[in-house]
Amino acid sequence: MLYDSLSQGKREFVPRDGDHVTMYFCGPTVYNYIHLGNARPYVVSMVAKRYFEHLGYKVILVENVTDIDDRIIEIAKKEGRTAREVADRFIQAYREDTDALGLGRPNIEPLATEHIQEIIDLIDKLVKNGRAYSAGGDVYFDVDSFPEYGRLSKQKVGEMRSGTRIAPEEVKEDPLDFVLWKGAKPGEPSWASPWGPGRPGWHIECSAMSLKYLGEGFDIHGGGRDLIFPHHENEVAQAEGALGSPFVRFWVHNGMLNISDEKMSKSVGNIFLLRRALEHYRPEALIAYFMGSHYRNPMDFSKELLDEAVQRVERLRNFFRAADEYAAGREGTGGGGSGNADTGADRGLAETVTTRKQAYEAAMNDDLNTAGALGEVFGLARDINARLAVGDVSPEAVREARSQAAEMIYTLGLEAVTSWEQKVPEDVLEMAEKRRECRQSRDFQEADLLRDAILERGYEVRDAADGIRILPRE
Repeated sequence: MLYDSLSQGKREFVPRDGDHVTMYFCGPTVYNYIHLGNARPYVVSMVAKRYFEHLGYKVILVENVTDIDDRIIEIAKKEGRTAREVADRFIQAYREDTDALGLGRPNIEPLATEHIQEIIDLIDKLVKNGRAYSAGGDVYFDVDSFPEYGRLSKQKVGEMRSGTRIAPEEVKEDPLDFVLWKGAKPGEPSWASPWGPGRPGWHIECSAMSLKYLGEGFDIHGGGRDLIFPHHENEVAQAEGALGSPFVRFWVHNGMLNISDEKMSKSVGNIFLLRRALEHYRPEALIAYFMGSHYRNPMDFSKELLDEAVQRVERLRNFFRAADEYAAGREGTGGGGSGNADTGADRGLAETVTTRKQAYEAAMNDDLNTAGALGEVFGLARDINARLAVGDVSPEAVREARSQAAEMIYTLGLEAVTSWEQKVPEDVLEMAEKRRECRQSRDFQEADLLRDAILERGYEVRDAADGIRILPRE
């Protein structure tokens, strides 16, 4: 079952093309570094891709990059650069930052400026069938020509129009009409078109590129809830106005990331950049933070919530470490494998794994409920740890249970927790060294504060005759 924002309810998801799932998610406008609010739809899209692949589907995920925009041009003027230079700089940063999450990349990441002809062709169809008109070098979509306008956002045209005015610089016929093609202004990037030199409006690029790569009636179109209006509403009007057929089968929108109940955005100045977050938190902790809430729900942002995600990640990492040590016959956090396993205990463990996995898949099949699925993973970890403590299961049974848990973890984007011999972060090493120096100088109060800070980062420091040991927190 998948929730569709258009019908405002859950519907059974059956792909258009049998064993292929086609998805388009709106990507960033590259005029700045992306913040955690931008990262959420990226994480949602990549986890959805992984889960559909887990179910046996072949997935095509398209995620665009808007590389021409008023804000890009404005920054270029301020910095004395070209719009292309500004866009390329932040495209590179966007890819570096999202690569660091370790979730892989979408199958196709088209740039708006590389699809000008497809955009022009779509606008031309709209002009020719009476859905759009040229005025003063611009081209506008005629909202009145599309009676179903407002269907996605559940708004009425009359109510939207009330109080709306046409700006002095605009030549459109109606306040709700939106621009498809912007006539060129001096010093701005432009491309030749039947209506004169100019550049595409924001909304038209996504319709043109999604149709090019996925075709009419593709499965899922996603993005943040803030895109429902006007961006996705306008996409529907453009695509269906040109083609006369349904554009998208499911509209999937994630909730917004809030700070003090205010949506995270560049305009309100409460940005927490993804690259800055990655300086303080491991990628898997950020992903666990996102996965701990249903994608449709708004999320609060705070250091406390991120620190809780760190602790959850470390508990999972410690579980995999204990399972590996048990299976290898070494002493682990839950005991060592004796080799005298009870076959009944093995069967019981296998049944537990099956039950947990079924509950995990039931949660994911219920509108990608990652929070419920993650809860089942933690439940399975507790179940297996209990058996490790008793020591009555065979290493083979533990390896199989671990393998099943790792598969569940992978679809949630958290496979990094399965590697427990990880490199200790630099800041933890620095704190451990400062603690050692404090102890040597008998500043035990400061040493204890550093020990607590190291524990908060998910590690513990142990003193030994030949130095110190830094281990993942038990």
